[in-house]
Amino acid sequence: MKSRFLPAAAAVALLAALPFLLPQGLVNAAIQMLIAALFASAYNLLCGQAGMLSFGHAAYFGVGAFATVHAMNALGGAGLLPTPLMPLAGAVAGLGFGAVAGWFATQRTGTYFAMITLAIAELLHSLAPHLKGLFGGEAGVSSMRMPSLGFSFGSTTQVYYLTLAWVLASLGLLFLFTRTPVGRLTLGLRENSHRLRFLGYDVHRLGVLVFAVSAMFSGVAGGLLAVNNEAANYVLFDPSLSAAVVLHTYIGGTGVFLGPALGAALMTFFGYAVSDLTRSWLLYQGILFVLVMMFMPQGLAGLVARAGALRRRSGKAALAKLALRAVAVAVLLAAGTVLLVETLQRRLA
Repeated sequence: MKSRFLPAAAAVALLAALPFLLPQGLVNAAIQMLIAALFASAYNLLCGQAGMLSFGHAAYFGVGAFATVHAMNALGGAGLLPTPLMPLAGAVAGLGFGAVAGWFATQRTGTYFAMITLAIAELLHSLAPHLKGLFGGEAGVSSMRMPSLGFSFGSTTQVYYLTLAWVLASLGLLFLFTRTPVGRLTLGLRENSHRLRFLGYDVHRLGVLVFAVSAMFSGVAGGLLAVNNEAANYVLFDPSLSAAVVLHTYIGGTGVFLGPALGAALMTFFGYAVSDLTRSWLLYQGILFVLVMMFMPQGLAGLVARAGALRRRSGKAALAKLALRAVAVAVLLAAGTVLLVETLQRRLA
């Protein structure tokens, strides 16, 4: 049992030490990685656990961000909701809006469910610039982090630790939810909802509950983004954000709880590292997604599990040899792809 918790404890210790290990300019990138990890894990509760593919989850992320900004302006980081608790406003807004949207979306399943979620997100994205009282028009809504509980929250480091605390707490709650009887029932939604209905369960109510919980934690992630950026804009409802969380989740792997968090963190870092080097970085991201879906359908987490199984079966030496060969092939393929893409980009631009 102790050996199981050692990797988790080491990971938490590493995350806690990151502000001292990274240059100050990269601490904000680490915050974005944590927020993306929470958003992907919240999405995976709906997609991976319950088997409901949503194409519009940015709606609940954005609602949580706007609710948090309005709470920051209204309360000023004091009273019953000080600055460290501001993401609770995003959680409440995500839960409420997710329950309403989920009630409509879960009336259907499969492709129809995905299209309804996409329509809801597109509706918000289209209306937000015109609802200036709520979303501030094209300029959005801005605010300021106010000092609270002895912290100024003026430095990026303090915001990082606030974000880390919220992300770890939210991931812990999400994990506990998956271990509850209701969380176990969500697997039935994915595997065989007709059998659940035959056993007497209210499948629609269960679907709405899972949808609302996923939207609530997505709202927390949006609230953390609002606290970090001190602003929210209607761009948060953009379909590209909904597509990004799907991509992050499947690259990380939907079959493992922390798989989507791993995928989101790595792909967010990839965006920060590569976007300044080339204008074709989204193309590389798409190529990587296609390759993962073709050759590693279980995602990066599945690759780690397969490596562990190979180590137990054949030993560390065989695993090391295979890993070296795989890395060499991957480097050569990556170099060839980059050369081809950059050459075409410069010729055709």
